[in-house]
Amino acid sequence: MEQLPIFANVRGRKVLLVGDGDAADAKRRLIESAGGIVVDAPTPDVRLAFVAQAGSAAVATARTLSAAGLMVNVVDRPDLCDFTVPSIVDRTPVTIAVGTGGASASLAKALRERLEMLLPGQLGALASAIRAARDQVAARMTGVPARRAFWDRALAPGGLLDPLSPHDNPAARIKAALADVPPGTDRFATIMLTSTDPDDLTLRQLRLLQQADQIFHQTSVPPAVLDRARRDAARVIADKAPAPPPPGIVLFVGLA
Repeated sequence: MEQLPIFANVRGRKVLLVGDGDAADAKRRLIESAGGIVVDAPTPDVRLAFVAQAGSAAVATARTLSAAGLMVNVVDRPDLCDFTVPSIVDRTPVTIAVGTGGASASLAKALRERLEMLLPGQLGALASAIRAARDQVAARMTGVPARRAFWDRALAPGGLLDPLSPHDNPAARIKAALADVPPGTDRFATIMLTSTDPDDLTLRQLRLLQQADQIFHQTSVPPAVLDRARRDAARVIADKAPAPPPPGIVLFVGLA
C-alpha cells in the first residue's frame, strides 16, 4: 500500500476549510454529510484541514497548517496532501472508499460507479441488523473463532446473508442462520498452489485464506498470495501441515 486507509470520525468535531468556489463547496458538503462542523479559522481543537486554493496560496497555506500540526488535504494537489479523500459509496453505516493515492480521481470515480451498481441498496440495513444481533450471536457461541466462523458462513457467496444479494428482512435471516449452526468450529484445510500469481487463486482458496485464524505456509509461498489472507491471521513458516492441527480455523498453504 502507498497510503494507510483510515476512517476519521468528525461527527460533532470542527474541521477547517480554507478557500471558496465550487471545490470548497464540495468539501463543505462532504464534511457536513459526515457530521463535521466547518470552521474557517484554526483553533486548538481542529485536527483536519481542507484547502481549496490554487497556486502559491495553496502551497503557503498547506505548509503553515502542516507546521501547526494539522492533517491537510489540498484540492488537486496530492503532493501537498497529508491525506487524500477517496471516492465514496455510501450505504450507511457501510462506507466503501476507493482511493488511488492521488494518481487518478477519474479512475477512483469509475470504480465507485461500478460498485454503486453492484451493491444492493439494503446493504446498510444488513449492517445495522448484524450490529443489533451481536449480543444474540455472542450468547449462542462463545469465543471469537466460533463467532467469526458463523459470520463467515452466513456472509459467504450464496449464504443467508450474502451482502451482494438483496435482503428485505436481514434480522429474520440472522435468526435463521443461528438456527442452522453446525456443531463444532474447528476446521483444517490445505491449499497447494499451482501458480505464484495471486490472480490465479480460486474462489475457494480466497475464501479459505480470508477465513483462517492461523496460516502455516512454506517459504516458497509468495507474499503476494499471503497478502490475500486476513491481516490479523497468525502466520507460521512450516514445511508441512501441522499434525495434529491446533484449534480454530487453520490453513496450510504450499506450492505444488
